[in-house]
Formats: sequence, structure tokens, C-alpha cells
Amino acid sequence: MTPRAEQSTLRTRTCIGCGAQQHKQGLLRIVRTPDGPVFDPTGKANGRGAYVCNRACLEKARKAKRLQRALKSDVSNEDYERLVQCMDEFASCMDER
Repeated sequence: MTPRAEQSTLRTRTCIGCGAQQHKQGLLRIVRTPDGPVFDPTGKANGRGAYVCNRACLEKARKAKRLQRALKSDVSNEDYERLVQCMDEFASCMDER
């Protein structure tokens, strides 16, 4: 592994809800698309992204409009509902494993 690749795996991301810093694998990524923000379970989708720890942090970010700032895009109530639903589905799939 090259030194640059090693360095990129050690970088931390910041949750937009609570401000906690964690490795990328410990956070949930939301990415901006032309159709609006979507939950990115792989963490590899192209586009501007923001990270949250969990559903509670998404709610904090919603109240403070931090997701809109992070994605530099408007986020509607329907978008938030869709994100919560996708996060819940992802969590239930992870619980089954």
C-alpha cells in the first residue's frame, strides 16, 4: 500500500449532527444527487456528501439545517422522510446479519 493510500484510510469524518469525529466506516453517508439527497450505504457514491452517526443526529442536522449547508442544496421534508426510511431499512438489514 502506498503512503498516500494509507493516509486516506486513516482520515476521519465529522458528523453534521453532533460533531463527533469517526472513521468513515463508523458513519452513515448522505450524498447529493440531481434527484435530491440519498442515503449511500456503500460510502462510495459520486457526489457531495455529508456524514451522520445515526437517526438522532440526522434529526439534529435537520433542525439546524446543517444537511442543507453541507450538501449546498435545498432539502425538503419529503427528502428527510425518504432518508429516514432508507436508514431504517439499512439498520434492519444489518441487524439480520
